[in-house]
Amino acid sequence: MWVSFEMVLNIAMTLMFGYVYLSLFTAFFIGNIRSTVGFYIMYGLHIGFTVLSIVAGYFINLELFLSETPFIIITVIGVVLLPFTLYSKNKQENLVGQLETAKERIAELIIHEERQRIARDLHDTLGQKLSMIGLKSDLASRLVTKNPGQAIQEIRDIRHTASIALKEVRELVSHMRAVKLNEELIRVEEILKAAQIDYEIIGDTESLNIPVLAENVLSMCLKEAITNVVKHSGAKNCKITIERNDNEVMLTVLDNGKGLKEKLNVGNGLKGMQERLEFINGSLTVENKKGVKLIIRVPLAITHQKGSK
Repeated sequence: MWVSFEMVLNIAMTLMFGYVYLSLFTAFFIGNIRSTVGFYIMYGLHIGFTVLSIVAGYFINLELFLSETPFIIITVIGVVLLPFTLYSKNKQENLVGQLETAKERIAELIIHEERQRIARDLHDTLGQKLSMIGLKSDLASRLVTKNPGQAIQEIRDIRHTASIALKEVRELVSHMRAVKLNEELIRVEEILKAAQIDYEIIGDTESLNIPVLAENVLSMCLKEAITNVVKHSGAKNCKITIERNDNEVMLTVLDNGKGLKEKLNVGNGLKGMQERLEFINGSLTVENKKGVKLIIRVPLAITHQKGSK
C-alpha cells in the first residue's frame, strides 16, 4: 500500500516539478520486498509508471525536462538496477542465514545419531557378554560341588569374557572397532555352547567379500539376534545361515523357541536392528511360527553411508 502511494506521489511530483529522483526512494523500498511475486509486480509497475511520467513530462514541460535529461537518464538506470541489487543482496543474506541454521541442525542430528549408535553398540556388546557371564555363573554355581575343576574352568571363562567385554567397550568408545563376521561367529558359538543350545552354522564367511560397513552391521545384528535367542526364546536349537548373491547378503537366524510375545517395533532389540539396517538400506523380516526366524538382508551396493560408521 505504501509503495503504491509512493508511486502515485512520484508521478505527481515528476509531472508538476520534474522531481524524477524521488522514484529512487521508491525503488529502494521495492528492493526490500521479500515476496518474489510481490517484488516483480511492483518492480514492473514502478518502471512503467516512471517511464510514462517522464514521457508525459516532456510533453507538458519540454524545456524543464530537456535541461534535466542527463539526470533523468541516470535516475531511470537507478530505478532499473537498484531494486534488483537490493533484492539479490537480501536474498543472498537470507540464504546464508538459512545455510547457517541448516549447518547447526545437521550438527545436532549428527550428535544425536552418534549418541544413538553408541547406545545401540553398547547394548549389543555388553548385552551379549553379560548374558554369557550370567549363564556361566549359573553353570559354575551348579558345578562347584559336583565338579570343582569344571567350575574353576567356567570361572576362568567368565573372567576371560569380562576382559573381552571391557576391551570391546574401549574400542567402541574410541571409534576403532570394526566387527568382522567370522570373529562374531566365534563369539556366537561360545555363547550358544554356554547356554547349552545346539547350533548349526551354514555358509562361508571368508568368501563373502562384502563392504566393511555392511559386514559391521551384519555382525551387530547377528550378535543381537543370538542374544535374543539365549535370553528370551527358551530354544534348544538354533540354525544360522549366511548366503550371498550378486545383489545382497542374507543372514537367517532360526530357533525352535517359544516365539515372540512383544510387537515388532518394541522390545527384544529388534528396533535397534531395524535402525541399523535402514541406515544401509537393508531390511529385517520376522517370522513368528514355531519359534522365531529372522531374515536380515543387506544390499552390496550401499547408497547411504556415514563416515563414523
